Amino acid sequence: MSSAQRATPADRRVAARLRLRDTPVRTASRSSPTPSDWFHSAGSDQVLRDVTTAYIVPPARARSGARLRGAGRGRRGAAPGPALRSRRRRLGRLRVRAGHALGEDAVRGSALAWTILRPSNFAQNFDGHPFRAPLAAGEPALPPGAVPEPFTDLEDVAAVAATVLSEPGRHTGRVCELTGSHALTWAETVELISRASGLPIAYRRVSPAEYTATLVQEGWSEDEAQHLAEMFVLLERGVTAWATDDVATVLGRAPPTFEDFVLRATAAKAWQR
Repeated sequence: MSSAQRATPADRRVAARLRLRDTPVRTASRSSPTPSDWFHSAGSDQVLRDVTTAYIVPPARARSGARLRGAGRGRRGAAPGPALRSRRRRLGRLRVRAGHALGEDAVRGSALAWTILRPSNFAQNFDGHPFRAPLAAGEPALPPGAVPEPFTDLEDVAAVAATVLSEPGRHTGRVCELTGSHALTWAETVELISRASGLPIAYRRVSPAEYTATLVQEGWSEDEAQHLAEMFVLLERGVTAWATDDVATVLGRAPPTFEDFVLRATAAKAWQR
């Protein structure tokens, strides 16, 4: 239950929840005990053995010709892989709402019973990679302007994924747009972080080209920098500007607010220099 590159915080949260439900889980990534690579089929038979349920997280930029294969262990475990076998399995799949359309089409076109999870940008990006350091420095410089984003909490994404994987049949053919309770502009999120933490942090808007150049100067590859800048261009078109009720529909409770996240992160001294 991870991307084919490395386990992510969301993946680890899902695996932990499934284990607490006494659900057998097999994780697969390049560095896991069961190795798997998104772009190569070697070892996929081991990943897929005795699997009925899969949770697949594709790489941020999957190659256009790549096929998908995902599998979990036992009844409801999960793991990803490089191609998607046409079997009647239930698949839980995560993508950022602004991307990964190619992989989503592959899932829909397979013989699988599928559920697609589309989370908005994670609140935890602000107290982790890539926005914690600029916030701690006091001047995050990003492209977004007046278009808001309903930031979602990673804990909610993991809880929804674990629920979908644990309830076969209830969510088949459903696309879940996972968001926070309300949308905020990026400048508003920075203001909330500044007020709660007591730190002088000022948001500065820059062009996508300037942002890309800054990331490259900081050591990002040109491809990675352009990909992140392109995400912001998509967001400015309003493709993820709305909040939904899908978290509440699946979990039976409202998602926490972004302010809730800010209070937790401030208590943990996330932005202290």
